[in-house]
Amino acid sequence: MKNFGTGRRLAMGWAVFALTGGLLAGCDSSSSDSQNQQTQTTVGPEDQERIQKGLAISPVTLDFTGLDRNLVGLGSYIVNAQGGCSDCHTSPQFAAGGDPFQGQPEQTNTANFLAGGRSFGGGIVSRNITPDAQGLPMGLTYEAFLAVIRTGKKPDGSLLQVMPWPVFSKMRDADLRAVYEYLKAIPPAQPGSPPTPPPPTPPPYP
Repeated sequence: MKNFGTGRRLAMGWAVFALTGGLLAGCDSSSSDSQNQQTQTTVGPEDQERIQKGLAISPVTLDFTGLDRNLVGLGSYIVNAQGGCSDCHTSPQFAAGGDPFQGQPEQTNTANFLAGGRSFGGGIVSRNITPDAQGLPMGLTYEAFLAVIRTGKKPDGSLLQVMPWPVFSKMRDADLRAVYEYLKAIPPAQPGSPPTPPPPTPPPYP
């Protein structure tokens, strides 16, 4: 009976040890998961192809000083391959002889890249979104830039017009941070002159 009682106590002890060990392991796992979530980067492995593509397609030389190269690359991909930012913010959009809509080999107007100046009528002109003298795109801090995109309101409180901010406002924070980082990396520029519209075609003679 004594041996049986000892064996029973040992068995119960091992069971408690196993249960306690399992709980501790669970706590360690939870703590590890929490730490991993806290240390996650804003740019994940799934973005690497976009980053490399973005770095390859940027039409202007980039300055990475003090910037996250991965974020700059991802931002370039969004700006140049998805967002169509140059459509409105580069005037004229293409260099002479580089208009793909006329069957010419595409060549972006790098001299005025993203410097704004395109008129949409009614006094609406696209804004220069290149870095200012302090290196801030549009003269905005990241927090101010994020607020503009999220709300569609300019710093003076007026609503953005023409720009599709209701679409861009739905982007994840990491993507908007990447766009901002790319805009910090591009060279400052001045608005160009909008292209002269072609003369109207005269009606055919009867």
